[in-house]
Amino acid sequence: MVPNMKVLIVFAHPEPRSLNGALRDVAVEALQAQGHDVRVSDLYAQSWKSDVDRADFPSLPGDARLAPAAASKLAFEAGTLTADVKSEIEKLLWADMLILQFPLWWFSMPAILKGWVDRVFAYGFAYGVGEHSEKRWGDRYGEGTLAGKRAMLIVTAGGWQEHYSARGINGPIDDLLFPINHGILYYPGYDVLPPFVVYKSDKLDEAGFEAVAARLRERMSTLATTPPIAYRRQNGGDYLIPDMQLRSGLEDPGVSGFALHVGRSQTRHDEPDTLGSATEASAAVA
Repeated sequence: MVPNMKVLIVFAHPEPRSLNGALRDVAVEALQAQGHDVRVSDLYAQSWKSDVDRADFPSLPGDARLAPAAASKLAFEAGTLTADVKSEIEKLLWADMLILQFPLWWFSMPAILKGWVDRVFAYGFAYGVGEHSEKRWGDRYGEGTLAGKRAMLIVTAGGWQEHYSARGINGPIDDLLFPINHGILYYPGYDVLPPFVVYKSDKLDEAGFEAVAARLRERMSTLATTPPIAYRRQNGGDYLIPDMQLRSGLEDPGVSGFALHVGRSQTRHDEPDTLGSATEASAAVA
């Protein structure tokens, strides 16, 4: 029996009739059919403000210099963050599972979603927490406010899967998504599941979409049981503190770059949840 979960989907696409919109609906329906509680933050529909500026910190004196991190810390501690940010933080605390869904634009997330992270992941909430000493360097990378919760990405990409392979011109998809998976989700404590990636997203026909939808339904049925990416814990002994260098000898021969920060128990995933089609679409865009 799959336990009931509270799932938050943060959705970032400007067109409700897009492929992303259709996949969001598939995910919501599949999750609700399993008895999970689902909330959706549709950033474009909410007209989400993506830029960080003085308006985010109404208690900041008008003549004070804006230092965003310091202002975020003071506003979080004083409870003076803006209402939209407070609402999203409450959703994150409510949810057992966070899904970020977006099209891959210029090798990253859309600006509106990055702005959601910039504003919602406040100092004292998602970062800047815990003891900083010669033994620990804060509660982060496997620890933190959101530890014990799960997260994953649903991503559409226009390019071919081969373009995002180990030797592909666009670079490996694991590397492109590392700053999000490791730097945004794992940093405040989430257990990060392998991403669900759809390639050739602007060339899906109806049959191709149904195949993707079936895979997505299957993936939504295993959120509680899918093993997370085996990122190394910062305070687990693998890193020298405070230098934050991986101890020598822990990596497999020939491993370098981002892959150093994944433990030996798990290699880079082979995209079991990805699918593309070579035929033209008639009803949906990425």
